[in-house]
Amino acid sequence: MKIILLGPPGAGKGTQAKALSENLNLPHISTGDILRQNVSGDTELGKNAKAYMEQGTLVPDALVTEMLAKRFDQPDIKDGFILDGYPRNIHQAKALDELLKERAITIDLVFYLETSEPVIIKRLSGRLVCAKCGVNFHITNMPPKVNGICDFCGGKLYQRTDDKEETIKRRLEVYKKEVASLISYYEQAGKLKRVPADEEAGIVLERLIKLAQDYHDSPKV
Repeated sequence: MKIILLGPPGAGKGTQAKALSENLNLPHISTGDILRQNVSGDTELGKNAKAYMEQGTLVPDALVTEMLAKRFDQPDIKDGFILDGYPRNIHQAKALDELLKERAITIDLVFYLETSEPVIIKRLSGRLVCAKCGVNFHITNMPPKVNGICDFCGGKLYQRTDDKEETIKRRLEVYKKEVASLISYYEQAGKLKRVPADEEAGIVLERLIKLAQDYHDSPKV
């Protein structure tokens, strides 16, 4: 089963993608992880991406798509995957379709995690990020074992400047404009499933698993 997870910042895409990946025994493909792996591995693509990241600009779509292409050529995805972090807009969605078409891969489901603004603000304003390895923690929902220190690498945790309330609101406005056509694109393809995602992670995961099971058990034309 090939699944895409969409949702606004703070919807819990990364958390749900990892949990769903474990439950369905499918690889979790995260564009954020792929970027970090290429940069830390000092690959040619990673070097190109690092130049943009150091300037504080977005890594170009073409570069991210090229990294994804290499990931989709690996044998572990033959039975499916959970894709998180891509596409972010209609242009990326069409690029993804072309990339997958070349490999005779078809997306089965697109889950959109519907999350309200107050919940998003609460989640993101409490987020802490490791300066060394990039892993996320949360002040209340997922605190580190030692205050201010990453559980995994011992790096220092910090709050991103774009996780301040006013900045979050501006990010959401931008996101809403970008995602409208993306949602419509997958709705027209008959693949989109809207999933309420304000509740705690376990409840949301149960909904996702149920939808995946229902799809798996339904007759295919």
